[in-house]
Amino acid sequence: MYHHLHSITTHAHGTATPSVEPTADSISQIEQMGLKEEFDEYAEKAKTLPESTTNENKLILYGLYKQATVGAVNTSRPGIFNMRDRAKWDAWKAVEGKSKEEAMGDYVTKVKQLLEEAGAST
Repeated sequence: MYHHLHSITTHAHGTATPSVEPTADSISQIEQMGLKEEFDEYAEKAKTLPESTTNENKLILYGLYKQATVGAVNTSRPGIFNMRDRAKWDAWKAVEGKSKEEAMGDYVTKVKQLLEEAGAST
């Protein structure tokens, strides 16, 4: 009888309680939510970039934005007579290997850099 009681007690004390520490997965999800919010914020701020922002920089932002929101290029390259869309497609294709999270991070960094440069030049 005592032995049986002892095993129940041990089992009751040996039961793992749910951990209150965040897991790596939950931390990753929180970071992604924060990154997405920051990305959305800087997507709005990008609209305030001055007209003097170079086409090259605009194309970099376009490619990163598409990679972050859509993923890898999912259309065929526009024809030679559609130079504007072809340049945008090429900018998107140039960042093809990046994950959506990497593209979001790079986009935020680039917008910050361009905003700082614009602020310094005024």
